[in-house]
Amino acid sequence: MSTIAAISTPQALGGLAVIRISGQDAISIADKIFVGFTRVRPSDMAGHTCAYGKIVCGSQTLDDVVLTVFRAPKSYTGEDTVEISCHGGVYLAREILKLILDNGAAAASAGEFTKRAFINGKLSLTQAEAVMDIISAEGEASLKSARLAKEGQLYKRINDVCNSLVNVLGSLAAWCDYPDEDIPETDSESVASVLGTALSSLDKILTDYDKGRILRQGIDTAIIGKPNVGKSTLMNAILGYQRSIVTSTEGTTRDVIEESARVGDVVLKLSDTAGVRSSEDEVEQIGVDLARKKLTDAELVIAVFDGSRECDDNDREILKSLSDKRHIIIVNKSDLPQKLNLEYNNDDNILFVSAKSGFGLEKLTEKINKLFKLGGYSDGGEIYTNERQRSLVKKAREFISKALNSVGDGQTLDAVTIYIDEAANSLLELTGERATEAVVNDVFSRFCVGK
Repeated sequence: MSTIAAISTPQALGGLAVIRISGQDAISIADKIFVGFTRVRPSDMAGHTCAYGKIVCGSQTLDDVVLTVFRAPKSYTGEDTVEISCHGGVYLAREILKLILDNGAAAASAGEFTKRAFINGKLSLTQAEAVMDIISAEGEASLKSARLAKEGQLYKRINDVCNSLVNVLGSLAAWCDYPDEDIPETDSESVASVLGTALSSLDKILTDYDKGRILRQGIDTAIIGKPNVGKSTLMNAILGYQRSIVTSTEGTTRDVIEESARVGDVVLKLSDTAGVRSSEDEVEQIGVDLARKKLTDAELVIAVFDGSRECDDNDREILKSLSDKRHIIIVNKSDLPQKLNLEYNNDDNILFVSAKSGFGLEKLTEKINKLFKLGGYSDGGEIYTNERQRSLVKKAREFISKALNSVGDGQTLDAVTIYIDEAANSLLELTGERATEAVVNDVFSRFCVGK
């Protein structure tokens, strides 16, 4: 494989930038451009050692740098690797990279360093995917999950299931292929026991998928209510700054105002919508129609009511629309004399707040965690799979379920092996042991350049 190089830090102004070189010529390329202040050469350096010096292009010095050498196979990629830490100017980092490329390296493609780590056996495919999850983690739970996957815990769980299936396949094959040999018969009960345990293990992984998706991607959230109940004030309070215009005039919000806010360990992708009511104003009615569509599409609806006003038909229409949605009811303006009677019995979904002062909003996190079953992850014991992994786990589960049903129906065990074999193949594709080149390329194409 060719020697590759890329800037591994964000290409923006900062204190430092890091340029990474990996491949069989990484150290010899470094020899051509680096002059140590103690006259040490990269080729003379042991692995995991650093040297202070300068990057030179002919007679010109580009920058003072710290150069680190990693010797194969004890490096991130498993190859000889050099990392150059320079000052964090965008132009400077690009000039150093250009110099490295001019001296024989090729520009790394997206995720190519981690792809080489996978190819060289430094990481399983699930561990490699966890690298990007660590980079993109936006909360404690998702970071803990990514770390567990990076440490090989997801691979171990999948591998344990896969090994149990392979062991059953081996026993069945031996018994079927060598009937005259003194091989103990594999009975249906023991096969069903193994399959049942495998099914439970995969079900646990699938159960955690939705939680992980929410923690990684956030929750599409619509703020719904009739005009002037305090929707925009609530959105600004959740955000911590003024994003939506707040006035005493009804119908101020006529479009959908969108912004993201962190609430606890999740991100709410908020949409502040027009007040829901019938209107003769064509522009306002368009906004109301958009609000109703947002209500239909949202994963979470925050329905806002004015506690200082009596319930009317618009309020009742909104309440009716919540019946099949995950929702939180906000009774706003709770600091004023209360006149609202919602005639709504599910008190678990109701919060009494003052969006203007922030009173009561501290309980919003608790309500969201309960609705989406996000509690209980503080021990860091859960691993949240991505869509590729979920799809393969689901596929394996379907084949195991078919195998288990076949055993229960009294089918011959040699016929059951077809389903078990398909399940094992799906899990081996998940870990990367039988993944096609196209699958591997697709996984790493989602990485950033330099990682």
